[in-house]
Amino acid sequence: MSATKPTKYIFVLGGVMSGLGKGITASSIGYLLKQAGIKVTILKLDPYLNVDPGTMNPYQHGEVFVLDDGSETDLDLGHYERFIDVNMTKNNNATAGQIYSTVLDRERKGEYLGDTVQVIPHITDEIIKRIKAVNNPKKYDVVICEVGGTVGDIESLPFMEAIRQLSLEVGYHNHMLVHVTLLPYVKASGELKSKPTQHSVMKLREIGLAPDMIFCRSEHPIEQSVRDKIALFCNVRPDHVIEGLDVPTIYEVPLMMHEQNAGELINDRLNIEKKPSLKDLRKFIHNFKNPSHEVTIAMCGKYTELIDSYKSVMEAFIHAGVENNARVNVKWVQTEKIKNDITAKKAFQDVDGILLLPGFGSRGSEGKIHSSKYARENKIPFLGICLGLQCAVIDFARNVCGMKGANSTEFDKNTNFPVIDLMESQRAIKIKGGTMRLGAY
Repeated sequence: MSATKPTKYIFVLGGVMSGLGKGITASSIGYLLKQAGIKVTILKLDPYLNVDPGTMNPYQHGEVFVLDDGSETDLDLGHYERFIDVNMTKNNNATAGQIYSTVLDRERKGEYLGDTVQVIPHITDEIIKRIKAVNNPKKYDVVICEVGGTVGDIESLPFMEAIRQLSLEVGYHNHMLVHVTLLPYVKASGELKSKPTQHSVMKLREIGLAPDMIFCRSEHPIEQSVRDKIALFCNVRPDHVIEGLDVPTIYEVPLMMHEQNAGELINDRLNIEKKPSLKDLRKFIHNFKNPSHEVTIAMCGKYTELIDSYKSVMEAFIHAGVENNARVNVKWVQTEKIKNDITAKKAFQDVDGILLLPGFGSRGSEGKIHSSKYARENKIPFLGICLGLQCAVIDFARNVCGMKGANSTEFDKNTNFPVIDLMESQRAIKIKGGTMRLGAY
C-alpha cells in the first residue's frame, strides 16, 4: 500500500464478559494481514486508572510484559509481538491512567487557556491522539486497536466515544469494528444462547457504534440457524458471524478465521487486494501436534495458581518445543512448599529441567534457594530469571562458597553476606511504579 494512502483502523472490542480472547483475536487478524504483505501494528487501550500494570498483582491481571524500551505493559502485547513479529514500544499501550494524567498535567500548565476540562472533548481527544501516535510517522498500513474490558463498563465509555469520533473522521472503508462475544451453552436444553450477544450489541448501539464482524466464542460448533439469528438481530451479514471454538493452541486461531473467510471479509471492507499465505503456520501447527519426544520442565514460582502470571515463559516453551520437535510438559511447583532437600527431591525427581521464575518479596524465596541447590547438586539443567537467578547466587554463596547466612537485602537487611543488594542509583527512590531498570540493554 502507498505511504500516501490513509491509515486503516480495525477496532477489537469485547462484550458479555472479559477474558474471551480479544488479544488473540486482534493478534490473529494482524497475522492474516501480515501474511498478505500488509504492514500492521497493534495498540492496546486499557481503561483502568493505573498508569501501567507494573505494580498490579499478577493474580488480577496476569503477567507484565516488558518491552525493549523498558515499558511495562499488558500481557497482550506479548501476543502481538509473537503473532506479527513487530517490536512494540510504549506507544502500543495506553491506559486511562496515562491519559487522565496527561490531560490534568496540561490543565495545571494552563495549556487549555481557561477552558473547562471535560471528558468530551479533552479526554477523548487525547485517546484519539494516542491511537494516531502509534503510526506517526507513518510506517504501517493498518493499525489494530484492542480496547480492554467489556462494552458497558463505565470506565470504557470515553474510549468508545473516541472510537466513534475517529471512525467518522477516517471514513467507511478506512475502519472496521470487530466485536468479540460469548455464546454460552445451556447443557440442560443442549442449546447455544445468542441473547447475551444481542444485548451486548444493543449496548454498543446505544453509544453510537455498530459491529461489522462478530467473533463468537463457543465450546460447541455454531449452527447456521444461530448465525442467522445473530445476523438478524445484530445487523450484520451471516458470513460476518465468525465461529471462535476452543482450540489446542492459540496459533490455530488465524487458521480457523481464515477457513471462515474472515481475512477476505476484512480485506473487502478495507479495500485491500491481497491474500495471506498460511503455509508456515500450517507447518508450525503440524509440528506442535506431532512431536517426536517429550520433556518435563518444573516451573517454580509463587503465582503458580494463575498461569497467565508467566504467560511469556509458557509461550516460549511452545516455540522452543516446536523448533526442537518436542512437547514441553510443565510441572508447576509452588516454592513455598519446598522446605528442604526431601521436599525438593519429591518435587523434582521426575523432571528434565528446572526454571526459577521471577517475583518480588521473601515469600517462597527459601524454596527457590532449595530448588537451585537441588538442580546444581543433581546436575539438572537450570535457568533462573530475575529473582530466580538471584536465589541461585544465594545458593552458591551459602553452599559452595561457605558464606553461611548469605542472602539478599530484600529478604534480610541485616545479613552478614549481602550477595544481592540494591543498586546505589536505586537507594533514594521511594516510588515503586516505573522505577526499575528494564528493557533491552
